[in-house]
Amino acid sequence: MKKILLLTVLCVCVAFPALAGNWPERPVKMLTMVNPGAQIDLLTRSLAEALKEGLGQPVLVTNMPGGSHGSVMATELATAKADGYTLGVAATAAFTYSPYFAHTRYTVDDFTYLSLLGLNQSGIVCKPDRPWTTLKEAFAWAGKEGKGLTYMFQGSDDRDAMSRIAAREGVKLSLMPSTGGPSVISAVMGGHADLGHVGAILFDYVQGGKLKLLAASTPVRLTPLPEVPTLREQGWDEAVEMYIVLVGPKNLPADVRERLNAAVAALKNNQGFQTFIHEKLRMGPVEFGPEHAVDYMKRTAARNAAQAKETAGAGK
Repeated sequence: MKKILLLTVLCVCVAFPALAGNWPERPVKMLTMVNPGAQIDLLTRSLAEALKEGLGQPVLVTNMPGGSHGSVMATELATAKADGYTLGVAATAAFTYSPYFAHTRYTVDDFTYLSLLGLNQSGIVCKPDRPWTTLKEAFAWAGKEGKGLTYMFQGSDDRDAMSRIAAREGVKLSLMPSTGGPSVISAVMGGHADLGHVGAILFDYVQGGKLKLLAASTPVRLTPLPEVPTLREQGWDEAVEMYIVLVGPKNLPADVRERLNAAVAALKNNQGFQTFIHEKLRMGPVEFGPEHAVDYMKRTAARNAAQAKETAGAGK
């Protein structure tokens, strides 16, 4: 009897590690921060389909829009069970910007960062007939003429970045909220706003001569328009964080991370997925894998934390 009991205990002890390596045994939920049909939603659904083959289980997309840069989704993900069955896709600003410039119930340290997926390219545009070729020239012109500029923004990050730039240049900036890229384009083309912040839809308008790109607002130049300098290259330590990241709750089990890392690594050679990101969605390339994601998130969060502290100090 004792031998049977001992054998049973040994079997149970051996079985648990084996079971831990069987993830996933059921469909995986993947949260995304936008409504269906938006660019990040399309990326999330393409990713879900690509991961299904590598994981051997369906990956089901759940849309959770709202909050500052997707903080509603990030809050849900932060409180999800760390078993690998709930993942998320969002703009990195949800984790590296919102906790410092808006009230959130999570911090950048409450997640497992699995991989950057793409760069959502964006820039500052104006009407083609304006006498500027760069944003630096636009502010210099406004300062010389003693005029203000009207700027239509899409989020708090590009709004705040442009406000800081205008303050440094000594130019009055009138801010106009938008309802998305199409509304910005309409306002700028119609002469209602001098400047506007637009995502990847700007490429067709700029290349068609209907808009002029004054600056890439992202950390690197835009791939279809590499001749236009970034905000940093024009003299301001500013960038609008538009990277997209695959993320999970904090403390994902090692076997889950290992399986996900292998699936993410396979995406590098998935030509269909890569073509969809770069040609269909017009996102810029990134380095895949957790090392690059963690490094980027830490560096960006530290920069935003310092900037938030500086802004708070200036407001006193």
